[in-house]
Amino acid sequence: MLLVGQGAREHAIAKALKKSDIELFAFMKAKNPGIAQLSAEIKIAKLDDYDALFAFIKDVKPDIAVIGPENPLADGIVDFLLEKGVSVIGPTRLAAKIESSKSFTRDLLTKYGIPGQPDYKFFAPDTIMVEISEYVAKLGKVAVKRDGLAGGKGVKLMGEHLQDVEEVLDFCQEIFAKGEAAVLEELLEGEEFSLQCFVSGEDMFPTPIVQDHKRAYDGDKGPNTGGMGSYSAEDHLLPFISAEIVEEAKDIIKQTAKAIKQETGRHYCGILYGGFMLTPNGLKLLEYNARFGDPEAMNVLPLLETPLVDIFKAMIKNELSKIDIKFTNKATVCKYLVPEGYPVSPKKEEPIEVNDKEIINEGADLFYSSVSEIEPGKIITTTSRAIAIVGIAENLAKAEEIAERATSFVKGPLFHRKDVGTKELIQRRIDHLKELKVL
Repeated sequence: MLLVGQGAREHAIAKALKKSDIELFAFMKAKNPGIAQLSAEIKIAKLDDYDALFAFIKDVKPDIAVIGPENPLADGIVDFLLEKGVSVIGPTRLAAKIESSKSFTRDLLTKYGIPGQPDYKFFAPDTIMVEISEYVAKLGKVAVKRDGLAGGKGVKLMGEHLQDVEEVLDFCQEIFAKGEAAVLEELLEGEEFSLQCFVSGEDMFPTPIVQDHKRAYDGDKGPNTGGMGSYSAEDHLLPFISAEIVEEAKDIIKQTAKAIKQETGRHYCGILYGGFMLTPNGLKLLEYNARFGDPEAMNVLPLLETPLVDIFKAMIKNELSKIDIKFTNKATVCKYLVPEGYPVSPKKEEPIEVNDKEIINEGADLFYSSVSEIEPGKIITTTSRAIAIVGIAENLAKAEEIAERATSFVKGPLFHRKDVGTKELIQRRIDHLKELKVL
């Protein structure tokens, strides 16, 4: 089994795969010590270095490859591996546009009449600014997004990041200067959740829903990040998201998988992850990702009772509906330790100490993210998230306590959101939906 990627999401995939007796080979751009420890052989190279990748697969001869991050998917790594005779968990470049191009996604959902769409409009780099002003005036408030990939940090909201129309126009100009289109959508209000699904053709199987936290600081303050932490509940729902709402979300993902097959001529084989928001006007789709979430993968993969390798093999054979997939009924809380200054001006190449034995003794799990092991036992930070700590327990309160205690066993110039998974934060979510008369 070949694993491509070097983050905490990939470490979570590696741990889940190694619960079975398999040989794991990892292709990474930096040495993730957790993945390296689980691998029979690793190769350090840029993820778009296809010469190095080809040499590696000729050497290790994997039967299946699993692609973790979004950028290689958008670049067409799956197409390359399929050409070389390797089966892959991950969509082709064209199907991966469900994440890499917001215009592709919105237009696809419109074309096939799939529900959950907000009001939206795309503006090309040659757009006259008055057209944008008129659209903002029509909607009142908008969310402004880059059309392409932005690492979870390419969205700005009016009233929070953008104070008026002038600031909206300035941000659009920034996007246009990069040669990208800007997407303006109606500003939705509600509560978000993530639904990650195994998808093979028109068959899909959902994982427990998760809520992520994009803002950098406690109380949902500060700039957007790649995700500061996340939680899932023991009943696989959330205290403010019902089973009926999850069924709606599942149906939207199922319809989308069918539409991708019709549109691209090839069935989707990989993870399809919908970012949803429950609003006063019903369930809305914010975005799609073509892979596991980071941090959401760390919530759901440790709960898997069914071997992940068996699920992947069934997906490759297009027999996903024949396998019985089960998850443990426990709650999870993931807290990310990130470099001081993240995400605006993060400290980098700082040494950190991780006492993995004490973390395990607390009943927590840990996943190495954007760090590099420059020599045995010496780990330094990069400019992104460093270590994910996950508490798993019978309920959210216990899972949060475990995760919070375990963070103290990572030393270095790092910080984390202490409020992820707390009773107070979850109550704010409930109160928010009550104020909006959704609950």
